[in-house]
Amino acid sequence: MADKRSPARSRILDTATELFNAHGVRGVGVDRIIAESGVAKATLYSHFRSKDDLVIAYLHGADGLWRGALREAATSAGSDPREQILGLFDALRTATICDGFRGCAFINTASETEPGTAPHATSVEHKQAVRAWLRELTVAAGADDPVLLAQQLSVLIDGVMSAAALEPTPEFTEAARAAARTLISVACPDPAMA
Repeated sequence: MADKRSPARSRILDTATELFNAHGVRGVGVDRIIAESGVAKATLYSHFRSKDDLVIAYLHGADGLWRGALREAATSAGSDPREQILGLFDALRTATICDGFRGCAFINTASETEPGTAPHATSVEHKQAVRAWLRELTVAAGADDPVLLAQQLSVLIDGVMSAAALEPTPEFTEAARAAARTLISVACPDPAMA
């Protein structure tokens, strides 16, 4: 397999990312990626053995960017885990009002691939990793049922991504933030009130 840091690999992956984000993984063929990245077919296949390998690389890149944005937004909200949970909605708002936002890369890919395939499994792994991180936050926030609260937050996040794919407006994120605030107030007793 070719060097993962090569300019040709980066060009292929950057082109595929742009095309997959705009048209979905099924809506873009390898020939289009080759044509738009300006590489030879042999070059693409020296870096990615198959289209699935390219889709997985795309998803890994999206995973790093998205989880990094969530963590940064949570950290920026301060040291209180309850506020960090609400802070992650800042990353959601920023992502969903961008020009060209087409929804969650992982939900979209999962809907376009068969269960049991590597791209589908990679999408599921991403969602599980986000929920695990949310569970860490809900445990730190003192939730009575941290697993349930993490699941509820995950549904809110995915719901905003889906709604904003149709109508990219900040109102969805703000509605979800308000719902999260209510869920947190019920699930996480305020230690100052104890």
